[in-house]
Formats: sequence, structure tokens, C-alpha cells
Amino acid sequence: MRLGFAAAFFGGNMMAVIWYVIPCYNEQEVIEETAERLVSLVSGMAASGKISEKSRILFVDDGSADMTWHKICKLSKKYPLICGLKLSANRGHQNALLAGLMTAKKYADAVISMDADLQDDINASGRMIECFYEGNEIVYGVRRSRKKDTAFKRITAQLFYRTLKLLGAEVVYNHADYRLMGKKALEALSEYGEVNLFLRGIVPQLGFQCCTVEYDRGERFAGESKYPFRKMMSFAVEGITSFSIRPIKIAGFFGFASILVSIVMLIYCVAEKIAGRTVPGWSSLGASIWAVGGIQLFIMGIIGEYIGKIYFETKQRPRYIIEAEINLN
Repeated sequence: MRLGFAAAFFGGNMMAVIWYVIPCYNEQEVIEETAERLVSLVSGMAASGKISEKSRILFVDDGSADMTWHKICKLSKKYPLICGLKLSANRGHQNALLAGLMTAKKYADAVISMDADLQDDINASGRMIECFYEGNEIVYGVRRSRKKDTAFKRITAQLFYRTLKLLGAEVVYNHADYRLMGKKALEALSEYGEVNLFLRGIVPQLGFQCCTVEYDRGERFAGESKYPFRKMMSFAVEGITSFSIRPIKIAGFFGFASILVSIVMLIYCVAEKIAGRTVPGWSSLGASIWAVGGIQLFIMGIIGEYIGKIYFETKQRPRYIIEAEINLN
């Protein structure tokens, strides 16, 4: 670690205050183990002078229906460096993460976000902090490979990232929400007021000097995945429609193409009528109706998705409401 640069950057021999932000939703099976490992990690780095002793771990309870918040309260009493934030209702992973980031930025020089399931290698955060000391305002945790994924998940993940790139959304390949963000980046993020959050797409738009840290993603320690196929599809649609209007342009292309096909079919039908070769039948007519109808419904669905987003944005409802806080001082 380049301690000389860090000392110059923070003044004297002061080290950076690092906060870990962990969104939680029904994580009662794993949260104690997650807390134990993070406490050991943060305490060790603070003792060795790598980070400030004011560094903290913030668990954000996203309206869990199990004992997650109860366990956060118990852990905060056992470990003073553990803080808690409870949202009044389940607002989704991205809003819970944002709530934690916006709370932590008041106290921290940099914030590291990660999931509670221990699939992200917590030791990689040490390398992220080193990159921060070297002048990087944003450090992305990137999976080294997807060998442990099923073939289906690997293919769909690759399709997701390629589709986003094709549609013009700037994302970091094989990066989820395991990242470090400095105070400047967090302040810039706070300027984004949209309700439909997709942080993987917003953060790269912030600019600032950045780099990546590779790590091996492990198996979930306990409990069940909070992202079944249905949620993954919903998240993918959210990402695509939040950062690109190309689907609207594609819909327009399909509409124009259907008009051309209709004109060709009209000319063909008139020519066949004049030539006297028309015969009663429903195949071509039925196929045409189904094709045109399908295209229209597809286009309406895309337009409806964007209109729905506009509807929620114009309401300007709060993205989250904080019900309770623990150890935030």
C-alpha cells in the first residue's frame, strides 16, 4: 500500500475512514457469519494502520420479514463498529443500497458496497482500498470467471451484458454491486434523482478515475438467493430501459417494416386478383394478421414500459423511508 500518498492525501498520518454498506433482505441465516468476518477484517485493517479506527460496517435492512433486523440490533450491541439502518418497507436492493450509501457518505472518506450472502470475496476489499489510496475514486469488483455458474446462468449473464452494451448502456462487464466509491463519487451520485435505479449503469456515468479489482466469487454461505429467474429478468429490463432509448427505435423499425410488408402484400393481392388466381383460403391472411398483431403488441409493450417509468418519475415519491437507525453517530 502506498502509505506516503495516503498520508499526503488525508493530511498528516490520518488514514481513510472506510464504511462497508451491506443491503439485507431476509438474511437471518447468514448475517451473523457476515458480521463476524467483516468485523475481523475491519478491525485487523484498523489495528495495522491501513484504515481509520472510525471505519464502520452498516447493515441496511430492506423491510425484511424475518429476524434480520433483530439480529442487526444484537450485533450492534456486541460490536460497536456495526451500525444499522432499517427501511420502513421493502424497496428493492438498489434503493436499499442507495439508502446505505447516502447515509455512509456523511461519515466516510470511501464506502464499499457488497451483498450479505458472502459470495463476494471480502478480502478483495483490501485491494480496493489500496487502489483508492492510489487516487482512484471508484474501484469495481469484477468476477475473474463464471466457471462456478450453471451453463444457463452463464449464458444469460453474458447475453445481459452484451445486450446492454449493444443498446448503448455503459456497464462494467462481470461487475455487480461490489465496489468502492470515494466521497466525491458519492456526492455526485446524490445528484441523480431518478426513482428507477440501476446503479451499475449510473456509477460509470459519474466519470472520475477508476480501476477494477478481480476476485473469485464463492458459493452463497446460507439461505436462498434473492434473485430468482423472474427477478433477474425484471432487473435486466430495468437496466435496459433506464439507460437506453434504442428499444423505442427498434420498435419504430419494426413498425416501419410491418408497413412495408403490408404494402407488398397489398400489391401481391391486387396482382393475384387481376390475374384471376385468387382462391378462397385463410392461411396467408391468418399469418399476416398474427404477424402484424404480434408486432403491434410488442411495440406497445416497449412503449408502455417507458411510459410506466415516466409515470413513476413524475410522481417524485421518496425512494426509501428510514424507520430506525443504530449506532450512527
